[in-house]
Amino acid sequence: MRDGLTECSWVHGANGMGELPRGPKCMSRRRCLRRIAAAATAGGLAGCQVGTDSEVVVYCALDNDFADPILTRFQQQSGILVRSKYDVESNKTVGLVNRLLLEGKRPRCDVFWNNEIVHTLRLVEKGLTAGCPIPGIEGIPTNYRSAEGHWYGLAARARVLLVHRELLPQPQWPRSIHDLVRPEWRGKVGIAKPLFGTTASHAAALFTHWGQQKATSFFRDLKKNVVVLPGNKQVAQAVSHGRLLFGLTDTDDAIIEREQGAPVEIVFPDQRSGEMGTLFIPNSLCVIDRGPNPQNARQLLKYLLSPEVETSLAEGPSGQFPVNQDLRVRSRVDPGEGINWMDTDFNRVSHQWNTVAGILRDLFAVVE
Repeated sequence: MRDGLTECSWVHGANGMGELPRGPKCMSRRRCLRRIAAAATAGGLAGCQVGTDSEVVVYCALDNDFADPILTRFQQQSGILVRSKYDVESNKTVGLVNRLLLEGKRPRCDVFWNNEIVHTLRLVEKGLTAGCPIPGIEGIPTNYRSAEGHWYGLAARARVLLVHRELLPQPQWPRSIHDLVRPEWRGKVGIAKPLFGTTASHAAALFTHWGQQKATSFFRDLKKNVVVLPGNKQVAQAVSHGRLLFGLTDTDDAIIEREQGAPVEIVFPDQRSGEMGTLFIPNSLCVIDRGPNPQNARQLLKYLLSPEVETSLAEGPSGQFPVNQDLRVRSRVDPGEGINWMDTDFNRVSHQWNTVAGILRDLFAVVE
C-alpha cells in the first residue's frame, strides 16, 4: 500500500501512454503490461472512453462512515474493485483537490467525490475533468449539474445553527447567521475555520450574495466574536458538550449529536420573510480526465447518481437532502416546514474563489 492506494500505481506519460511501475508497488508485472497494451491500443484516448481494468480509484472528501457503505455496494454489485482515498477533517476537500492539481494530466484518480462544490468547479476550470453525460438525470436541476457532464451535484447538506437548548432558552435561540456576530455571544459561539470544506464554500457563497465589502466586514466581525475550531464536527461536539451555546455546522454533524442524546436543536437560519434562506451545499462528482480506468469511472458515476444512492444518503446517518427533484424521499433532518433554500449560483461562487480565499487567509490563517 502506498499513499492510501494498493496494487499498481498507474500513471500516464506525456503522450497518454502508460509507464510501467517498478518495484514492490506493482503486484503483477503481467497485469501492468496488459495496461500498457490497452493504452497503446486506445491511442491516448482520454475522458469517458473504454478502459480495461477491473478497478476504479476514488478520491473522496465525504466522511468515510457515509461513503464506504455506498462504495462497497457498488463493488459488490459491479464486481469492480474500489480503491478509495479520503481527506482528513482539518483540511477537508482541499487536501485531495491539491493532490489532483499536483497530479495534473497524469492522474491516479478516476472519480472525485467531493463533499462540496466550489473546489470541484475549480478542477473543471483547470481542464482536469472529463465530460461524461449520464442519461436519466433530468430531475437534477440545471444549476446542480454541468450541461457537458463535467460535474454533477447530489445529496446536499444544509448549513445550520446547532443550539444547546438547556443553556439557551428558546426565545433567545438564533434565527440568522447574523446572530453569530452579536456582541453578547462573544466567545460563546463557534464556527469551523473557513479555509476548508463547506465552511469555505459558505463563505464564498456569502461574498457572492452580499458583495465583497459587506462580506469582508461580516467576517472581520465574525473573527472577533466566535471560537474557531478545526472542523464542523468539532463545532457540533462543542455545542453538545456545553462548551458553546450555539455554532454553525452541517446537518450531518448536527444530527449525529442530536441522535446521541445531546440536548441540542437544529435551527435552519434565515427563514423569515425577506431573508436569504439557508445555504444547501451539494456533494459533487466528476470524472478525472485521463484517469486510469475511464470505463469503470463512468459506471461508478452512473451508480452514484442513481436514486438508490440519494435515498440511502437521505435516510442514512448523514440525513442528506436529495437534489434530484424526481425523488419523493425526504431527509431525516427535514423538519417538514418547507425550508427556503438560498439561491446560489455556484459557478459565480467558484469564479470568485481566489479573491475570497485571499481575504479569508488574511483573516483566519492565524487564529488566536
